[in-house]
Amino acid sequence: MPRAHDRGKLRSQRPLASRAAEATGMFGGQDELVRKIRLGEDSLLELKAVRFRGAKVSGPSREELANVLSAMANTAGGVCVLGVDDASRNIKGIPVDRLDPVESLVREICNDAIKPPLVVIVVRTELPAATGELRPVIRVDVARSPFVHRSPGGYCQRLGSSTREIPPDLLSRLFQQRSQAPVFRFDEQPLPGTSLADLDLERARPYFPAGDVDDVALKKLLLVREVDGVPCCTIAGLVLFGRDPQQHLPNARVEAVCYRGLRPDSNYQIDARDCDGPIEDQIVAAASFVQKNMRTAARKTPAREDLPQFDVRVVFEAVVNAVVHRDYSIHGSKVRLFVFDDRLEIYSPGALPNSLTVDTMAARQATRNELIVRFLSRARIQRVGVPGRAHFMEARGEGVPLILHESRRVSGRTPLYELFGDELRLTIYGRPPPTDR
Repeated sequence: MPRAHDRGKLRSQRPLASRAAEATGMFGGQDELVRKIRLGEDSLLELKAVRFRGAKVSGPSREELANVLSAMANTAGGVCVLGVDDASRNIKGIPVDRLDPVESLVREICNDAIKPPLVVIVVRTELPAATGELRPVIRVDVARSPFVHRSPGGYCQRLGSSTREIPPDLLSRLFQQRSQAPVFRFDEQPLPGTSLADLDLERARPYFPAGDVDDVALKKLLLVREVDGVPCCTIAGLVLFGRDPQQHLPNARVEAVCYRGLRPDSNYQIDARDCDGPIEDQIVAAASFVQKNMRTAARKTPAREDLPQFDVRVVFEAVVNAVVHRDYSIHGSKVRLFVFDDRLEIYSPGALPNSLTVDTMAARQATRNELIVRFLSRARIQRVGVPGRAHFMEARGEGVPLILHESRRVSGRTPLYELFGDELRLTIYGRPPPTDR
């Protein structure tokens, strides 16, 4: 058994093909790769025969290969094997003296034809042909990228064994989820069909120096942008200061429901409310809904002490996070809030931004809608009391730690963050009813 300090050395001495497989987590051994080739192409496997004209590679074309590699990186990663015919699945191989130009082609494509440049692992290996003869091939391992890559065919993705351009609405979501969000912020995008008349300028006035609100100032703060010369509200402008944001963004709201019992059942629905309007109104209405419907017990020790089911600061912070950090590019999805006898559940549309995970949320900070956050960090809370809180957002990355710590103090249980595809659920457990002793 190797000692712990030797394991890194042993790992580095393994064949490069094995280490490449670990990096992508796909088709580790030769036998597995051969079996996959026999089954044919799919979302994770692309096969390309290599053709030559003289000393140069004539096929596959630079554009075709660039589209395939970038599509894999934009989707879930994959493996491209050069030297295998995709129609017959026969391992044709590549002459040993031609491996260099093929590898150079891959390297040039990844550096020059794909933006931003794509990092792949290129491995020279041998696979058995139908005759049993080992023939050289080049295996290109592509990991799922933290960036969104553009190739000559546009922004592409893998759909089964085909490479297709990503539709605009899905592309917006993909930019939001990955680390190019600062370059392509969805909340700064203009919404065609809107105008300055859709904004409540009196609500926006406190955010402008000397209270001067005009189209120049609105454009400077990215609340308004022009589309073909026509001023339109941005997503942030509409959800922050819109007179009726739901007219143009019908699902930019919170659906709140309180049930008697432990599961959603319309027969046991106690209260329900659609929290709409600008984002501040949504937050206040949703937090007030929970405070109205949560259980509050009391005990004498010897003075009376109220024992609310949930901590007020936790509820407010959880609602703010769900509304502010949701993905507004996902059409047809709204924030959903459910109050049960034993817990509170909040569903927020959108996967976690950048490289954030549910395990790192307490230690790291990542913002999806930076423009909305910037304004709400200056918005004072006036209509609902939250102890120790003056603004809607503190923007210091303290929200998740507060939710975790204070919820444990109240209920004795740690809140649970769970990601279901493009939706994040937070479960906050309530204080158990006091027992008479």
